[in-house]
Order: sequence, then C-alpha cells, then structure tokens
Amino acid sequence: MMLEPSVNVIKTKADSRYTLAILAAKRARDIIDGKPQLIEEEMEKPVSIAAHEIAGDLITYTRDEADEIEDIMMDSAAPVSEAVAEETVEEEAAEEEIL
Repeated sequence: MMLEPSVNVIKTKADSRYTLAILAAKRARDIIDGKPQLIEEEMEKPVSIAAHEIAGDLITYTRDEADEIEDIMMDSAAPVSEAVAEETVEEEAAEEEIL
C-alpha cells in the first residue's frame, strides 16, 4: 500500500520532523473542532486531511525569531534552581531529625 501523499513530499514542507508533526496535529485538531477542510477530497481521518493540506501547501507555518530565542533561553536554564535545592536540603534535614 502506497502512502498518499508521499512522506518525501511532506518532509520538505517543514524544517524538521517535529515541526511537521506539530503542524499536522494542530491542523487535525482544528478539523476535529469543526473548522472546514481545505481540500475537496473526502477523507475520514483528520490527520490524513491535514497531511494532504500540508503537501498541497494549503497549510504552512512561520518560525518567529522571538520564539527561537525563547527556546534557546529555556534550553540553557539551570535544571534545578537554588531555591529548590535549598528546600530539598531542608527536607532531608527534617527527615533525619524525625528518625
């Protein structure tokens, strides 16, 4: 069974597979919520409709430069803040006192 539209065609429509998955998922959710489909072909599955719309350049996305900067800042944040680390030390001390 051949997939239609081709994965090779769809993957050229976004900068990454993650972006493509999010794009298709959001569009499929819109279709489920009652927004009209942009293709005339009748299909049952919202993700299939979204894939056809993406392949036909009916659905696109833009990457906001501010979003990219925010993503970079989130990635560089320390995994545990000092306040959380202090609370953990205090909780461990309290547990030792109980024992």
